Amino acid sequence: MRIIFLKDVPRVGRKNDIKNVADGYAQNFLIPRGLARIATDIIVKEAELIKKRENEENKIKEDLFNKNSNKLSGVILEIKSKLNEKGHLFAGIHREEISKELERKFKIKINPEFIQLKTPIKEAGEHAIKIKMGEKEAEFKVLII
Repeated sequence: MRIIFLKDVPRVGRKNDIKNVADGYAQNFLIPRGLARIATDIIVKEAELIKKRENEENKIKEDLFNKNSNKLSGVILEIKSKLNEKGHLFAGIHREEISKELERKFKIKINPEFIQLKTPIKEAGEHAIKIKMGEKEAEFKVLII
């Protein structure tokens, strides 16, 4: 059966991919769970348009990332926050907050999804933050006071 994926399915297909899968797998698993639809001509055309639009958006994001990543080298972003006696923050600093502060203080727009932060920052001091899009990386420092 020819289907189009509505969501990423690990080891099977990615969103908007068109593939042939076993009829039972499609009818009993993928379609009832909303992971795929039967690929009709109209749906295939819609998927191609969506994929084209996403590729254009990714290109714009990549261009913006390249422009802004050059500005980031050597930047030290200072964020003031409340601390306890041991130097720990009451509320962690998340990637969204880092992105907003970069834009507010340096006029550098970075999408929060590109900021590589495993856990929120919860201690005062200097932290190295990596930004990654695809294979390209940049790094800057965040100083929590």
